[in-house]
Amino acid sequence: MSDFVDEAQLNVRAGDGGAGCVSFRREGPVVNGGPNGGDGGNGGDVWLVADHNVASLLAFRDHPHRRASNGVHGKGKDLHGRRGESLEITVPEGTVVTDMYSGETLAELYSHGDRWMAVAGGRGGRGNARFLSNRRRAPTFAEQGEHGEERWLRLEIRLMADVALVGFPNAGKSTLISVISAAKPKIADYPFTTLSPNLGVVSIDEGTEFVVADIPGLIEGASEGRGLGHRFLRHIERARVLCLMLDLASVEGVSPAEQEETLLAELGAYRPELLERPRLVVGTKADAVQPDELERLGWNGPVVSAVTGSGVRELVGRMASLVHEARSEFPEREGVVVLRPEATGAAVERIDDGEFRLVGRDVERVVALNDVTTPEALAYIDERLERLGVNRMLTRAGVSDGDVIWIGDFSFEYRSDLGGSR
Repeated sequence: MSDFVDEAQLNVRAGDGGAGCVSFRREGPVVNGGPNGGDGGNGGDVWLVADHNVASLLAFRDHPHRRASNGVHGKGKDLHGRRGESLEITVPEGTVVTDMYSGETLAELYSHGDRWMAVAGGRGGRGNARFLSNRRRAPTFAEQGEHGEERWLRLEIRLMADVALVGFPNAGKSTLISVISAAKPKIADYPFTTLSPNLGVVSIDEGTEFVVADIPGLIEGASEGRGLGHRFLRHIERARVLCLMLDLASVEGVSPAEQEETLLAELGAYRPELLERPRLVVGTKADAVQPDELERLGWNGPVVSAVTGSGVRELVGRMASLVHEARSEFPEREGVVVLRPEATGAAVERIDDGEFRLVGRDVERVVALNDVTTPEALAYIDERLERLGVNRMLTRAGVSDGDVIWIGDFSFEYRSDLGGSR
């Protein structure tokens, strides 16, 4: 059984922020001095980092959960809590990250060192020393730590190769890659020997080398999920050049022309743009076919025998030439990271008759970080909401006295005569 795992689900959770501390100085005869509660530390972030030393997603198959550490709570004497350790998760080069539920592509980590922040740690709460003001000489409240973000991701490897060897099962792809590179794939005389893609580096001289991928055999209907092709077709997407390998000694009697037609149809059904890639078409297993049989097969293109070496040098030369042209026309892509800054401020959404919800990073943080059980903290929340213009927004949205307003998991009854909340 192969240890190559090219798809996995991953649950990532950032660390929670530490809570701020409520504390007052006690110095000699001063029983209740000024506030000196320290801030809580921020929670750790979770990063995905591409690493050329990681070959597959096997590590996530049985253990899909990863979590960064929490921030430490603040203490008295203005002692701030330590921030949580960020977590770096290494993934193979060529990993594509999508949201497991929406399917949205979030990051494409092409090369060694490409990195993307999957979830951000929660902000640490401020201690009561931060709320000291002329009006508030002895604040008795502090902020709670913010919860770290959490999400489910889908990881998928799409191999990065210069040339993809494409053909029916047992068409000689594994034998060829073992001859032209140092790769040692499993080779046998039965179909579907290759159950995972193999990569091999082909070196011609000091300045010319390229990567060849042996893609597991495709069959008719692969683009619809038949055989192994549906699982591995995506590894062809990033190849610069396609090499179609047609079995001249097909035991099922499928002619080279029929093989080529089927392979191109499957590639086009999966991704029509694949048909526009530079491609080579070569007949394989020439050692098993007599020259006069080629005419009967209707094949007059180049032939190769990985067993005897016939035609191999010429094929590698043609691959190198097309790769050079493709690299010149389409330089190597850099990693892609989708950045979507969260909207700040606040907005009003109607939930139902008599119920509204305030959404937005700023307004949700006001409630999430503060202790809603103390009168002084509630007064501070009202003050912050007023500064954000929440009361004006609620009035414009048509909110009436007695309507219920939700902010996260917290709700209050709207009263215009009390400045908005009760």
